[in-house]
Amino acid sequence: MDELTREFVIESQEGLDRMERCLTELEERPGEMALLAEIFRSVHTIKGTTGFLGYKRLEKLAHAGENLLGLLREGKLEATAAIITGLLQLLDGLRLILQSIDETGSEGGGEDGALIALLEGLQTPVAAASPLAASAPRPEEMEAGPDERAALVEKVSVPEREAPRARSGTSTAAESSLRVDVTLLNRMMNLVGELVLTRNQVLQATALDPKMTMLSRRLDMVTADLREAVMRARMQPVSHVFSKMPRMVRDLSQALDKRVRLEMEGQETELDKSLLEAIKDPLIHAVRNAMDHGFETPEARRAAGKEAEGTLRLRAVQEGSHVIVDVSDDGAGISVEKVRAKAIERGLITAEHAAQLSERELLQLIFLPGFSTASSITNVSGRGVGMDVVRTNVEKIGGKVEIESKAGRGTTLRLRIPLTLAIIPALIVRGVGQSFALPQGPLSELVHVLPEETKGAIEWIENAPLFRLRGQLLPLVFLERLLLPAGAAGRGEGGECFIAVLDADGRNYGLVVDGLADPEEIVVKPLSPALKEIGLYSGATVLGNGDLALILDPGAIAVRAGIALSGEDERMHPEAEAEPDLRNTGLEYLLVEVAGRQAAVPLCDVLRIEQVPVERVEYLGQRPVLHFEGELLPVEDAGNLLAEARSRPQGRLVVVVCRDGNRQVGVAVSHVLDVTAGRELMEAGTSQQADGVTLLKERVTEVVQLGAVAPLQAESLAEVAG
Repeated sequence: MDELTREFVIESQEGLDRMERCLTELEERPGEMALLAEIFRSVHTIKGTTGFLGYKRLEKLAHAGENLLGLLREGKLEATAAIITGLLQLLDGLRLILQSIDETGSEGGGEDGALIALLEGLQTPVAAASPLAASAPRPEEMEAGPDERAALVEKVSVPEREAPRARSGTSTAAESSLRVDVTLLNRMMNLVGELVLTRNQVLQATALDPKMTMLSRRLDMVTADLREAVMRARMQPVSHVFSKMPRMVRDLSQALDKRVRLEMEGQETELDKSLLEAIKDPLIHAVRNAMDHGFETPEARRAAGKEAEGTLRLRAVQEGSHVIVDVSDDGAGISVEKVRAKAIERGLITAEHAAQLSERELLQLIFLPGFSTASSITNVSGRGVGMDVVRTNVEKIGGKVEIESKAGRGTTLRLRIPLTLAIIPALIVRGVGQSFALPQGPLSELVHVLPEETKGAIEWIENAPLFRLRGQLLPLVFLERLLLPAGAAGRGEGGECFIAVLDADGRNYGLVVDGLADPEEIVVKPLSPALKEIGLYSGATVLGNGDLALILDPGAIAVRAGIALSGEDERMHPEAEAEPDLRNTGLEYLLVEVAGRQAAVPLCDVLRIEQVPVERVEYLGQRPVLHFEGELLPVEDAGNLLAEARSRPQGRLVVVVCRDGNRQVGVAVSHVLDVTAGRELMEAGTSQQADGVTLLKERVTEVVQLGAVAPLQAESLAEVAG
């Protein structure tokens, strides 16, 4: 059974339950219009939906009942005992058909002619008052043969209807689902958030107590599983939003005299219900803009060498902790020069500023309030209140909006939505004597700059700090200078610092902070209006040690600091323009040290770098394993670092979590040294290269082969689960 039919069966059975309660009350209060309205609504909903799903037998029977109920609601008939009995017969008939649909997927081969005739006969006042109607045959009798009818009358209807289900041994849609109010789910999510905060505090408080280690680890695992279960309960497929688009595209195609074909992909992708509601309006705006501005008329498309019918594609896919929703068209695209001219004409930017903007930056102007390239205002679009609403609504829920367009080829609007807003992984950083939470989503890497290296590593061009990262100049933002411009004028130039390399809304920069703490899962709390006006924070949280911390907004920081958008094909220095992107081709390596030896891990396979207490590492036979994000990871401990860490008080193990195909593995390391290009790794090698070993910076460097890490056996995992 598909999801739409399953929901129809559940809703219809709930409606019939309400109808049965109302019918018994209606017999005591025949003139109660509210009861009649509730009964009519239940039958009318079933009839309307069955026509869409193609269940003709159910539709015909519900239609006959709806006609009788309509006369009752209009006051043309009185709810006599005969009519109540007839409606109860209708109720049983509808339930039998719904049960057949639920169990077999079809309406069954029964005949409802006698029941329909009874309902039609009750529509006359004389028949409605006749007590003979109360002895009308039940639906079970109408579907049975003459010889079986007498036996059926003696049977109890409920066991008879449950018999097919008992034989099949499967539960029905109504039994396997439960409707829960969204308010209750929100309350549960808030309580899970508080539990996560409590867990963080317990883990820190019991780190020094060996007796509490097992209990705290168990609390950690149960909290993670509970959080995952509650989040799953709030998830709904994006088909709930996509399903409204075919009708809209059809109506707009006729209104605009355009031919457009709608294609939808990834409708089964799930998103938090609150976020799903939040992106409904942005998607409607995006589709209306594509229909009005994006697609040409059939004649114009033929003249341009295209098919007369355009294609609008809606696509949803999950990537990590985000869901990507694309709205793509193969229309005329956006004219960058037209955008530039309109922005200047409307006074949104100056001509001098517009001349300095790249194509990608110019495309971002369409999100400004009041911006529109339409030559006239229609009932579809043109008022300049569409795309700014899209960006505002998406950014309000922590998402991003990106746009790509090629003149003559079409436009793609990409919405990047977080799976959930309640709990996110974050890195705790220090600045101006306080702790701040930095979301890990935009975080690319961390760079530690020693005091003696600061002056040589940080360059200044016209009072703008830059950091040369692997030959590329990265603009820097000092957190202290941003928060306390007057008091931090001389800070960050001669002392030790950490640089968090961020990619926020297409803006690449380094955030300079004073110190780092362990990463945490934080619970996002809303900000007060006073702090919202500052514009640098996206929320607040309570840390594991009980301190309050503000959550930094990397995108807002980049805008405040004046960081320019990175062009689609641009690099930070001219030499890189002719070189391929080494990250995308997998030619960058993370350099690590393992028990005094240097090794390299492919950077494209690195997911996270974790510093975990040794108590979290368990053994499966002779192999160390780590419980990570609900999975057991095999840990490669070639340098026997785990035993060394256990010998130290409060010992911690640095584990590089990597992706190897469809699984994850961990590599225990002593230190993380640097990131280097694969080109340097290959050029540094000599004829002595062999078996994945090369020379780099005069040191023997082994390339870690993740595939050589033996997988965990299913039998061993079963033992752990048991």
